[in-house]
Amino acid sequence: MVLDSKRHKVDFIMDPMARAMRRVHPDIISFTALGLAALAGVMLYLSYDHWQWLLPLSAITVLVSGLFDGLDGKVARLAGKADRRGDFLDHVLDRYADVLMIGGVAVSAWCSPYLGMIAIIGVLLTSYMGTQAQAVGAKRMYAGLLGRADRIVLSFLAPLVQMVMIWLDHPELDILGFQVNAFEIMLLWFAVVGNLTAIQRAAFTWRSL
Repeated sequence: MVLDSKRHKVDFIMDPMARAMRRVHPDIISFTALGLAALAGVMLYLSYDHWQWLLPLSAITVLVSGLFDGLDGKVARLAGKADRRGDFLDHVLDRYADVLMIGGVAVSAWCSPYLGMIAIIGVLLTSYMGTQAQAVGAKRMYAGLLGRADRIVLSFLAPLVQMVMIWLDHPELDILGFQVNAFEIMLLWFAVVGNLTAIQRAAFTWRSL
């Protein structure tokens, strides 16, 4: 998926919300998104075993966090408060949000911590390559197989799919002889596709210099 290029398709939802929130400082919206990401990470960490009812709540929290993350820039532009400091803060908080959400799964009983570590590396390198392209004088890089919008959608879907699998009394799937759950599939995707996206962005940037 490459959903970052499709963000304009939800402007009919985002624009009215941004106009309604134009009196709210964009930094407050950014920190709210971070707080919700941290809350989602905690719920995902606790959702294993007897706390499985947290799965749908964590999915909703991930989605709302992503919604606020998409609103801060729009509100800043509407209110005439868009500047480099706000852009820098947004990128910093986004990376913390990624680590907190994915890290909640990575250090939980849902998966191997090694898989979680590689997934986080893939996610961070994907974002780093995008901003580093701009830092060296190339165009800001959004190309690749795994953007932030894709990660938000997958982080929203994985808890819901896992909840359905539990309800069906099949909490794990047998894939090529390996028993895996929805979170392991998600993190494997982040690990493999995230690192491939980082390499893809690095190659695009190298050719553009």
